[in-house]
Amino acid sequence: MLIPGLQGRWEYQHATVDALAATFRVITFSLDGTDLDSYADQVARALDHARVESAIVCGISFGGLIGVRFASRHPSRCRALVLASTPKPALTLRRRHQLYMKAPWILGPLFLVETPFRVRRELRAAVAEPRARRRFSLNALRTFLRAPVSIRRMAARARLVMSDGVAADCASVTVPTLLLTGEAHLDFVVPVEGAAEYQRLIPHARRVVLASTGHLGSMTRPHEFAALIRTFVEGLRHAA
Repeated sequence: MLIPGLQGRWEYQHATVDALAATFRVITFSLDGTDLDSYADQVARALDHARVESAIVCGISFGGLIGVRFASRHPSRCRALVLASTPKPALTLRRRHQLYMKAPWILGPLFLVETPFRVRRELRAAVAEPRARRRFSLNALRTFLRAPVSIRRMAARARLVMSDGVAADCASVTVPTLLLTGEAHLDFVVPVEGAAEYQRLIPHARRVVLASTGHLGSMTRPHEFAALIRTFVEGLRHAA
């Protein structure tokens, strides 16, 4: 079960879905809710629709907060949990991002405009070949045009990032948990130190780093991302 990030559209994880599908059956969807409880309910409905009783749940960035809430509320339906570049509980957003949330239709476009500049250094490290980097950027633009995001909904989700309810949820998570991050000096979206907070809050959680990436590793290096998850799951099977 792949839960998308703050933009809410699964289409931005299309390459990730394809890479995971080489090993797993992948279920995903676009976010449609108002709070973490309603998003967790959406995960449950997606499993019901696919006639799947339980699954390995992988949350990308903001989707990781949903994954924690789902694992807490539906422990029997979550076999394992993967939190990929997930913000720590009650993350304090940058001052300008807080301003974006107050007037999303006025300031939100500035957030979208600054995004390419914020991830430029990471993209150069993850996709070293200039032609491949241009192809990645062009595909991202095409996805944006085909699957436009809602600035208002993104702002509402960003407010949930600052909620401290996820910290309490962590105490109820008993399934094996993988914390997957990029390298600290390349993630200019969410501080990777949040992974240490989840290691403290979730018993026996383990962490791995996807090299040469920051926040966008699931998209820029999808096959390597899928390989780390495959190794994690195979380890669980061997232990069982």
